[in-house]
Amino acid sequence: MTMISESPVGTVPAETGLVLSVGDITELSPTVRHLRLIAPDRNDLPSFTPGSHIVVTSGTGIDGRPRRNSYSLTGPGFEPDHYGISVRRDEAGRGGSRWIHHLKVGDPVSVSTPRSAFAPVLTAKHHLLVAGGIGVTPILSHVRAAVQWGRSFEVHYTFRADEGPHLDELRLLCGTTLHTYTGSDVFWESLGPALLDQPIGTHLYVCGPAGLIDETTARARSAGWPDARVHYEHFGVGDLDPGHPFTAHLRRTGTDVKVDSGISLLEALETQGIAVPNLCRQGVCGECRLPVVGGEVEHRDLYLTAAEKEAGDCLMPCVSRASGQRRLELDL
Repeated sequence: MTMISESPVGTVPAETGLVLSVGDITELSPTVRHLRLIAPDRNDLPSFTPGSHIVVTSGTGIDGRPRRNSYSLTGPGFEPDHYGISVRRDEAGRGGSRWIHHLKVGDPVSVSTPRSAFAPVLTAKHHLLVAGGIGVTPILSHVRAAVQWGRSFEVHYTFRADEGPHLDELRLLCGTTLHTYTGSDVFWESLGPALLDQPIGTHLYVCGPAGLIDETTARARSAGWPDARVHYEHFGVGDLDPGHPFTAHLRRTGTDVKVDSGISLLEALETQGIAVPNLCRQGVCGECRLPVVGGEVEHRDLYLTAAEKEAGDCLMPCVSRASGQRRLELDL
């Protein structure tokens, strides 16, 4: 999927992405902004499954390259008249959220078509949905679909006392199936029994800060949940240690590419004119996956499974690096 960085405002073919415009802006809290992105011709947009996200080209980074960020879609998925995204402003981030918080109604926004790695399992007997803070956005999409199709579900939503994005919508949609918390102690006290008291065939979905995801999935496994029934979505790996320098040997061309500390393998390859498909550059989307034929990988991504990381035959060059002898051989 190719992103469009500059085009006239208007709808363009779905295989290359979309250029939408900001139709409406709602400030959900002091730090969370909701955008309705619409086609300038007001036609319906491509449908999507619950839990999908779009990749937004949010200006350019300090290196002059287009900056792309993934945001979950919060609205209805079937023939939608808009794409809704809610974005928390992160002053310490790469600048994508600040760019979005400066948008005005009518501004053009280039986005990918929707994609999902966090869809509900349609054969599940029950859906246990856990959200933390802005991680509520894909969970809201799940809830809309569950209500529409009469699926059994419950929501556990924890947030800061002064911030509860989409809380009013969830109350209307969920009724008594919504459980909210503004303190971590009471949240964990309630979630523990919930993980133990579920009907056979229940699937767990969790989205939020990395710490919440890690703790929830660890507790689920301790409670006997099989991995196949535990689903989660991260927002990104955050700031990483710059790592040691290493060398990437490209088998097909015989080229050695030096990767300095603080520089990603993806950036080093791009500097050498080697194009690698990529979107999030945060180890989440899986778009930049490359085959590894030699060397040990220090996996830093949130996309590959534990088994795939153990196999060591691929890596996400946007975040992962060489370990051991600090040399990797790639099938490039």
